[in-house]
Amino acid sequence: MDGDLGLRRGSQPQLAPTPTRNSSLPFRRGGFASLCEALDYAALGDTGFNFFEARGRLLHSLPYRALRTQAQAFARRLIGAGIARGERLLIIADTWPGFCVAFFGAQYAGVLPVPVSVPVGLGAKASYIEHLRRQIAAAGAVGVVAPDELAAYAVTAALGTTARLAGSMSTFEALPAPEVELRPLSATEQCYVQFSSGSTRAPMGIDIRQDRLMANIDGSIARQELNEDDSGVSWLPLYHDMGLIGFILAPMCAQRSVDLLAPHDFARRPTQWLSLISRRRATITYSPSFGYDLVARRAATQMPADLDLSCLKLAGIGADLIQAPVLQRFAGTFAAAGFDARAFLPSYGMAELCVGLSFGRRFGGFRIDRLGKRDFVVCGHPMAGHHVEIRDESGAAVPDRQVGRLFVRGPSVMPGYVGEPEATARVLKDGWLDTGDLGFWSDGEIVVTGRAKDLIIVNGRNIWPQDIEWAIEALPRLRQGDACAFSVEFGAGEEVVVLVQSYVGDAEELEALTGSIRQTVKETAGVDCRIELISRKFGLPLTSSGKLSRTHAKAKFIAGDYTVRVAAE
Repeated sequence: MDGDLGLRRGSQPQLAPTPTRNSSLPFRRGGFASLCEALDYAALGDTGFNFFEARGRLLHSLPYRALRTQAQAFARRLIGAGIARGERLLIIADTWPGFCVAFFGAQYAGVLPVPVSVPVGLGAKASYIEHLRRQIAAAGAVGVVAPDELAAYAVTAALGTTARLAGSMSTFEALPAPEVELRPLSATEQCYVQFSSGSTRAPMGIDIRQDRLMANIDGSIARQELNEDDSGVSWLPLYHDMGLIGFILAPMCAQRSVDLLAPHDFARRPTQWLSLISRRRATITYSPSFGYDLVARRAATQMPADLDLSCLKLAGIGADLIQAPVLQRFAGTFAAAGFDARAFLPSYGMAELCVGLSFGRRFGGFRIDRLGKRDFVVCGHPMAGHHVEIRDESGAAVPDRQVGRLFVRGPSVMPGYVGEPEATARVLKDGWLDTGDLGFWSDGEIVVTGRAKDLIIVNGRNIWPQDIEWAIEALPRLRQGDACAFSVEFGAGEEVVVLVQSYVGDAEELEALTGSIRQTVKETAGVDCRIELISRKFGLPLTSSGKLSRTHAKAKFIAGDYTVRVAAE
């Protein structure tokens, strides 16, 4: 059948990956009015997406020309099924070709795609289905597309909702594809709905518009100085803005090839990320701090053979507060494999801005600025056309090197949250977006210091929770992501609470660990604290992008969910 998707896992024989360069198509650094216009152009070349599994075997090759053909067939099926222009299609954003086909197919059909996360962890079926059902309701989705292994979840979640069509790709392949005229989303229209990661609140749907997305993509491509010799490798989830825009939408707008590894495969074999970069001679990758930290730690015992990272020219770092020690450890670990620390490119952004706002200089490395007793990684200059103000509590702009709250105005700022006028009004006023982040100016560059809601205030003194967490995680047998610090009201004041994911040990070991944590917090922040040791199996709550959610951890603590401590052996 023409346009037959054939995209279920393992359905294709081993293929050759798409090339880095196009043989004849002239390179364009963005400048398109819409995603469909960009894909129409990229489809004239040879580049595209390649999907790899945990051991580095190529599963699927999806050139842009094939993506366009299959997406347009998918679009006709949506139109033939009676899905109206402007209606919404939920897509479970696992790392598989079907996601790309459904996402771009929706674009050609004038339907708004809504990428959503995959389930995390074992035994999460019931909670994931409920989460999916809430997202269907929030988006008002009329359909749900899922990879084969999650199709039953999608069907169950859709029961009793607005979704009248749900299932795997085969469900949609079975729909007729009439020869109807396509109705692609244009420059003046919406593009898709992006759920925020929910680091300080429940996730909400962000209204991503075509013109604002393309402005962000053009700005980021320019700041990263993409060229016709660039190609990327990514393990980032496609339901998160950095994975979706950074390694699907923006590369397509620059006709670049990208090699994709699923997040769960990265978690199983982190060094495969670097092996792919080495083998495929990729020049660009990106990760939050924890990704660089995980692979550096794993390389201590599982260093890939013949690793050559000299090809890497842009190792982006963002999505969470950037940790200089992690970057230094990564650079030291892989220097012998040809990694040049100048490849690090710090950045700052958020989904409410589509993705990126500020970037360092390509192959310029990272710079540290010390404020008080803290070292911060500088996150670069804002993109062209975007204006940033750092304001104090009265709303006045603060001088250089004074911490305040970050506000942004510019062509990438969202118009609001879908169906949430009150939430929109809280963060948008006169075109300015209140990011909820704190930071300061350093010679015209942005330095982010943390989330305003996460700041701990004890006796009028500001304490950054990251300082406490990072100091604890440096203790023996603990690792990054094991600590969470916040404050709760206690009587007339605030009490600092520290949750620590702990190894299982005997009573004496756990008592010694508690003592070490207490002393570390005292030395780091000068405060006493309440310590709760929790099992790593129980875990600390994370956002969809893998960031620690202190707000959710605090809520769980107040609700009594952390009363069961680590059991002694």
